[in-house]
Amino acid sequence: MADATPSSASSAASPTFDEVFCGLLPRLYRRAVMLAGSRQSAEDVVHEAYLKLAARPQRFLAHPEPYAYAFTAVLNVARDAYRKDRRQVLVDGLEGVEEAGAGGGADAGPGGWDGGVERRHAEIEAVRLLGRLSHRQAGIVILVDLDGYTIDQAAKIMKVHRGTAARHRARALDRLRAYLVESEHGQAGR
Repeated sequence: MADATPSSASSAASPTFDEVFCGLLPRLYRRAVMLAGSRQSAEDVVHEAYLKLAARPQRFLAHPEPYAYAFTAVLNVARDAYRKDRRQVLVDGLEGVEEAGAGGGADAGPGGWDGGVERRHAEIEAVRLLGRLSHRQAGIVILVDLDGYTIDQAAKIMKVHRGTAARHRARALDRLRAYLVESEHGQAGR
């Protein structure tokens, strides 16, 4: 009985795979939505990543930065799902949502709360723009510009050379700027 106490104390001191992964879930879900494009697809991506990581939990737990390790798994699953789905004819489901949410912020008045419509519209726009990038470009933009990693850290997370990461980010930002200019010109012509 004396032997059972130290082992239970050591298990209480070191978190389990599920505890660590569940602590990362809110952040992983937010990033997966940006990669997958919808909440349901993001849930599927995170679940698949969980299954992949759960096969070798010691690698995940031993990693110095579990979020980075989990994000890489989420990115890989999202990329694989995209490759599988691109063979199918896709219908853009965000167009109806954009029209329904358009102008929602104007109802709030200056400084008023609009129930989160404006924020949700911004999230949908971010997902739409990130969806126009390759998964590597979107991954680098998410890690550097949204999660606050440096280019060197993001390159290490994505297992690419620093120059490759910088090039992907530069191309992604150029494409995003071009899309924004294009959409401004489209709205000015209305």
